[in-house]
Amino acid sequence: MTYGKSFTRTLTRTLTAATFALTLGLGGAGGATAAVPSPTPGELRAYDIGATYVSGVSSGGYLADQLHVAHSATFEGAGIFSAGAYDCAQGSVNTALYACMDTYMPRRTPAQLEQLTRDRAAAGRVDPVANLAGDPVWLHHGGNDQTVDRAVNDDLATYHRDFGANVSYDTSSAAGHAWVSPLGEVACASTASPYVNNCGDDPQRAMLTHLFGAPVQPATTAPLDGTLVRFDQNRHAPGGNAAAVSMGKDGFAYVPKACDSGTGGPCRLMVALHGCRQTYGQIGDAFMRQAHLNEYADTNRMIVLYPQATTSLDNPRGCWNWWGYGGDTHYADKSGRQITAIMSMVRQSGG
Repeated sequence: MTYGKSFTRTLTRTLTAATFALTLGLGGAGGATAAVPSPTPGELRAYDIGATYVSGVSSGGYLADQLHVAHSATFEGAGIFSAGAYDCAQGSVNTALYACMDTYMPRRTPAQLEQLTRDRAAAGRVDPVANLAGDPVWLHHGGNDQTVDRAVNDDLATYHRDFGANVSYDTSSAAGHAWVSPLGEVACASTASPYVNNCGDDPQRAMLTHLFGAPVQPATTAPLDGTLVRFDQNRHAPGGNAAAVSMGKDGFAYVPKACDSGTGGPCRLMVALHGCRQTYGQIGDAFMRQAHLNEYADTNRMIVLYPQATTSLDNPRGCWNWWGYGGDTHYADKSGRQITAIMSMVRQSGG
């Protein structure tokens, strides 16, 4: 199902806070051509990690930014498809809906959110903001994205530029609201499940080149040589209960053969965060299969960690927490429940 702008705006006017998350999932399907290994049950273990990055789309883009800001001493950069500035939602579902996706309501300016970040850093709730200076931040917003307004994405670019980050912001694509990949099965301008669009280009190459600060080796076209490890997220969630924080029982990590063997030097770790309605429970391995990260992982010594959200009563579309559902008032700082779980995975992996 494809939503035009007028339909989206009409729909958002009628939704209540209780049904907010429904606007973040979208619809449709097609035939994929990419491949990923069958999951192998196992556990995360410590690898030789030289640098850690985070990427995400939509709700996963918001969480990627929250992770980067909260733990800027750990993450060396972030790649984000279609999301707004750090803690745009301010713990309010109405603000998230009407100000941080559509823009009917006023939202905090980048300058106000920057001061909020400084205040949280002074209180130890996020890492020092000085860490953000010089960090590579790669941003992407499609011209047919009717879900998160361009102005909201612009705020994210301004926020990081003001902190001195090295920002690359691509607004040239005709994409709908989606992760964009040459392996995507969805037409470029559409917004449809599984929300991985093919626009005839290779954003992953651009993103990784910017994040790594150097040219990357071409993605492999051969069968992947690594292992897709399927691990128990309960081991990492607060209280040992992933479902209680709207995370799935299983998470995944793609580990190339070169990184698994530990030979040849350190590897990079990339945390890749799906969007709403892209969880393993909803679309299977489609996001992991089509994101076009594993193919670069094989040729560039990179492990890809795929944490998984899940659906819940207050999160029916399986979104990551960027507006404070489940009563998590610290969702955007170091004490955030999902942030705590993912950082446990990062540390267990050697990041």
